[in-house]
Amino acid sequence: MEFPFDVDALFPEPITILDQHLRAPARRTGTTTSARSVDLQQQIMTVVDELGKASAKAQHLPGPITSASRMQSNRHVMYVLKDTSARPAGKGAIIGFLKVGYKKLFVLDDRGAHNEVEPLCILDFYIHESLQRHGHGLKLFRYMLEKERVEPHQLAIDRPSEKLLRFLNKHYNLESTVPQVNNFVIFEGFFAHQHPPARKLPPKKAEGEIKPYSSSDREFLKVAVEPPWPLNRAPRRATPPARPPPRSSSLGSSPDRGPLRPFLPEQELLRSLRLCPPHPTARLLLATDPGGSPAQRRRTR
Repeated sequence: MEFPFDVDALFPEPITILDQHLRAPARRTGTTTSARSVDLQQQIMTVVDELGKASAKAQHLPGPITSASRMQSNRHVMYVLKDTSARPAGKGAIIGFLKVGYKKLFVLDDRGAHNEVEPLCILDFYIHESLQRHGHGLKLFRYMLEKERVEPHQLAIDRPSEKLLRFLNKHYNLESTVPQVNNFVIFEGFFAHQHPPARKLPPKKAEGEIKPYSSSDREFLKVAVEPPWPLNRAPRRATPPARPPPRSSSLGSSPDRGPLRPFLPEQELLRSLRLCPPHPTARLLLATDPGGSPAQRRRTR
């Protein structure tokens, strides 16, 4: 890939390592002003964005997964390979890149058990279409393994393409994979040589018995229902009840009610109603009624 600025001067080494700061490598000779540093960083960001777009297009992805903004917000490492032989217009060219990073994953082993691991992951890998099958990808991959000090079977690959799977099978004999439920692919021997060792997740605790209601609900159910007044009147006891009923805070007050007692029998209720003296208003009406006979008044009483 060619750019309008001098790529050969921007990346002095054949393979340049970029971190989240996206800074140009320090030169051994000469000094660089602050304005020049900003200009160089902007050029590096342009290279990263264009490489990410080219990789997404080659993999038929809806959008790039590598960009300058993603590099700055994550602790990923990008290995950029430049073309040292061809120098179009004296500005150099970029062959491809390899992006890696450590991620915390939950993966299944060959027995189906969940394991929490944080391996080095292959996140994006791209070689320009015109320069594939020339050994550039193998050169870049070996350089990464040496710098990161890992073995190929210790890697986890994020959504590898068919070309990448054939590449790993051809050069590193990685063929048998351990099935996963996520987009990452791991190979046999991943757990045997994992450093630090994978941590198995503890089993889930059994759920306790679900109670039908809370303790406050049970206390509420113990409260007896009070019959209507005045059938709830009864002689006061010597000792007050353990839990007196709450009084209403609204305006007005109801008659003082005694403790609850059972309903009165029908015969006792009728006898108490017959013995109840007539109201003074009823006496006045009977006294002023000229047609009322003493017998009727007796029946009325």
